[in-house]
Amino acid sequence: MTAHPTVRLKAREGRRIRAGAPWAFSNEVEMSNATKALAPGTVVNVAGDDGQVYGTGYFNPGSLIGIRLLGSRADIVPDEAFFAARLARAKDLRDALYPRPFYRLVHAEGDFLPGLTIDRFGDCCVVQITTAGMEALQKPLLAALDAVVSPEIVILRADTPARALEGLDSYVRAARGETSRIAVEENGIRYFADLAGGQKTGWYYDQRDNRAFMASVARDKTVLDAFCYTGGFALAAAKGGAREVIGLDSSAPALALAEDSAAANGVSALCKFVKADIFEEFERLGNAKETFDIVIADPPPFVKSRKDLEVGAKAYRKLARLGTRLVAPNGFLFLASCSHNIAPDRFAQECALGIGRSERRARLIRQTGAGPDHPVHPMLPESAYLKALVFALD
Repeated sequence: MTAHPTVRLKAREGRRIRAGAPWAFSNEVEMSNATKALAPGTVVNVAGDDGQVYGTGYFNPGSLIGIRLLGSRADIVPDEAFFAARLARAKDLRDALYPRPFYRLVHAEGDFLPGLTIDRFGDCCVVQITTAGMEALQKPLLAALDAVVSPEIVILRADTPARALEGLDSYVRAARGETSRIAVEENGIRYFADLAGGQKTGWYYDQRDNRAFMASVARDKTVLDAFCYTGGFALAAAKGGAREVIGLDSSAPALALAEDSAAANGVSALCKFVKADIFEEFERLGNAKETFDIVIADPPPFVKSRKDLEVGAKAYRKLARLGTRLVAPNGFLFLASCSHNIAPDRFAQECALGIGRSERRARLIRQTGAGPDHPVHPMLPESAYLKALVFALD
């Protein structure tokens, strides 16, 4: 007798999950009456039409991604002990990578915990749950987090648009303690983040290594940081010895945090933060013939779903074209995309086309993604969402 109901794949379907991927789409599932009756988030055993078992996961009959695997064995019980083992392994990996506890602790499928992201800020953890299956397992998850990390503050950021696709409501609340603004340590710099009201979990650890690289080439240079949010690249460049830094963003609260961070790091005199629509400001600066030694553009996702691909691709091309106009001779252009729905080669192609239309010669000198605290599932390229390119322009 099994501990969980069994959900079966259709004949000749589920190619990716059969090959080791942790997902099966709903149209690959044999939707029997019993399967259709399962509540969203039900823990199930997953089997092929031939009876071969592919593991334990959770199932949502109303979601595009119908099955997300928790492990390759049947009848795994996702209790506190299960989560504690996964969290302890995730923590050990991060502690081997970073000297201080400021990192992404859990990166969803990359840490074999689908639907879950946890960012750690010292004694505070921000937990982001995006699926019905993980929402149903919140109690043992939080108990395990307490056992493994013992954070003083736990903020639940259950407010991502992806939750609506899972039939979930949106909320933000403190599961333990209470805070909104907190200090973040990264690359020897002190930043401030709004964990309850900021974007995503309040901070973007994924660009840590890329911020360090751009800071390494910023000495004595002028820098324009577009979509700067709370000043990640801008402050790194200023601390790296930049002569002047301008940060652009459309969020006044984010810019206020950037200004506070600049003051805390003693670089306020070098930094100026401006509220602006980035495309409009790029057009204005270009028409005014203003240039910078380094231009950085790290926008929000332009391709939020597959149907947005062509429109989003054109937006990346336009951003590259406008950004190139602002780069001084022998300068650098940094372009990034956090849209997992645009492939790396397509993103690189659009950036190249945009640069080419500005009639500038360019060399791609760095092609990278997120830092190692954002591990990628080997069979799920979607978990490698971040793409970052650095061009040297003549």
